[in-house]
Amino acid sequence: MRLWYSLKEEGVMDCVFCRIIAGELPAYKIYEDDRVYAFLDAAHDVDGHTLVVPKRHCRNILDCDPAELAAVARGVQTVSRHYVNDAGYDGANVFSLTEPSAGQSVFHLHFHIFPRKNGDGVYDFPKLRACRHSLEEMHEKLKIG
Repeated sequence: MRLWYSLKEEGVMDCVFCRIIAGELPAYKIYEDDRVYAFLDAAHDVDGHTLVVPKRHCRNILDCDPAELAAVARGVQTVSRHYVNDAGYDGANVFSLTEPSAGQSVFHLHFHIFPRKNGDGVYDFPKLRACRHSLEEMHEKLKIG
């Protein structure tokens, strides 16, 4: 397997996903290409819960090279299409967590895929409370340019 980085790079040797990619830790591989690795989440909390990661280490979507991010997006699409077209699922939830405030606990970019069946009862979206600010206020704060 060709790695895009050296495991001796700062912080990478401690990254569980880098160690999985390097073959140092076991994983149930679902898909792999030259830039992306997809495997079942060891948490085993939802049937088929899959993680899609770039082979090159980056912390999350904020520091990921755009070309790497595009490769990961293609991997997410490939795996999701396979689950729907070939594995008998009706859809998929796809999400990523960025930084601890959003729940990120492994600091290697990864996307979660939950393969879904109609009526499966899987909790699929966080319970949200009412917004504190108007749409106008949020638009002013968040718009680009």
